Order: sequence, then C-alpha cells, then structure tokens
Amino acid sequence: MTKKTRFLTVDVGNTQMVFGLYHGDELQAHWRLSSNHHLTSDELSWQLYGMFSQFKLDAQALDGIMIASVVPHLDAVLQEACLQTCAQDAAFVGSAEVKTGLAIDYKNPREVGADRIANAVAARDLYGCPAIVLDCGTATTFDVISADGHYVGGLIIPGIEVALEALCQRAAKLPEIALAPVQDLIGRDTVSSMQAGVYWSAVDGLNGISQRLLAEDGYADAHIIATGGLASRLLDDMPHIKLFEPYLTLKGLLILAKRHFI
Repeated sequence: MTKKTRFLTVDVGNTQMVFGLYHGDELQAHWRLSSNHHLTSDELSWQLYGMFSQFKLDAQALDGIMIASVVPHLDAVLQEACLQTCAQDAAFVGSAEVKTGLAIDYKNPREVGADRIANAVAARDLYGCPAIVLDCGTATTFDVISADGHYVGGLIIPGIEVALEALCQRAAKLPEIALAPVQDLIGRDTVSSMQAGVYWSAVDGLNGISQRLLAEDGYADAHIIATGGLASRLLDDMPHIKLFEPYLTLKGLLILAKRHFI
C-alpha cells in the first residue's frame, strides 16, 4: 500500500488565503490569494488550476486537503473549487470529522478559530509544551498551550495594519503609511511620527504581553513562537521571541492532514 504523503493545506484568513503543497514534510510550493468575499467557486477553481500549472504539479495527485478557515462564507466556495480542480473533498478544522487531539479549555471550544487550533497543534507537536504562539495578521493573537498540552486560551488584539488603517480613516490630515521598522523614537515630521508611534507601540505592547505571559504560573519556560505576515518586521526588537515560523499554521494543518487521511 502506497503511503499517503502529498497534501494541500489552506489557511483562510480575513485578508488572504495561504496555500501550501507538501510532499512528505517538504513544502514544495506555496502561494497567496486574496480572500475576496465575492469570489465564486469557478473563479477560485481557475486560480487553483493556474497555481498548480505554474509549479508543474498535478492537482489531482493529492492524498488530502486540510483547510483552516475563519471566513465561513468562503467554505462552500473552497469546497466546490477543490472538487473541480483536485477532484476531492476538503476536510475542515473544526468539523466533527477532523480530530485534533487537542484538549481545549475555552468556555466554548467552538469559539476558537481554526487557525489558532492549527497553530496550537504545530507549537505543541514541533516545539513541546508549555508554548505561546504570537500570530501577527489581520488580528494579532496570542495562544497559550499549557505544560500538559491543553489549549488554555489567549488574547485577541486589533491587527497592526487594521489599527493603522483606522487611524488614517478617522484623522483627516494623517496620510496613509505602511508599517516599517524604525530606530528613532521621536519622529521629525508627520510620517516619521506615525511610523515611530505605530512601530514602537506594537513592539512594546507585544513585548509587555509576552513578559506578562511568561510570568504566569507554569509558563516561565514556555517557548514563544511567532508567525504571521507582520511578525518578521517586529522581531529584531522583541528579545523574548527566539522562534519564528512563517508557515506555522500550514505545518499544523499538515500534522492534522496526516492524522486524518493516513
């Protein structure tokens, strides 16, 4: 019997969908598509077909598809696109069929986002417990895994770019800027003042929360693993974080795919 080793993993966020194609433990290809809320299954199917063709990969040679989605109205679109392009159903984290093996101590476990579950599974299995995941995306989240491997909860913070966008929208005279690392604390004009304020408030805020979490009983030796599209821009000034894994969610989905499909 041929061992199943080729999996498509999909992290569906509010801003982007991140696709990762694994052969064994190797990430063979990855790509990002916009989480267009008006996307149809036909459009997504053609985009998927194009991505597989670009990498000269067979879309119908997969052993399974595992998806973590926080955009429910795209789930049916994704499922239909997977059927059209890959000729198989996808499995969704959070469905009754997908067993995560992760005890969730939330008051209502169904409230935990599928991406946060995938992150917690990857952190626990790859780095050991206790562990803390910092995910900097549309929202900034901390996820805490206890020494006995339970998902115990975390924090949800407005994402850095979301906060910056809100500032620009609500203050008529402030220009639109992008997050960028800066060394000067004191800005000398509007743009540099905004860049310094956004950057250092993010860095110091996340450093402060990290320190508070490490001071909690049982977490002094916890690994802090950073992930998400914005994390790499902050890490030079975050000494508590030694581990950066840009594809942590996809790795968690790979772990779950192996358990589900093999």
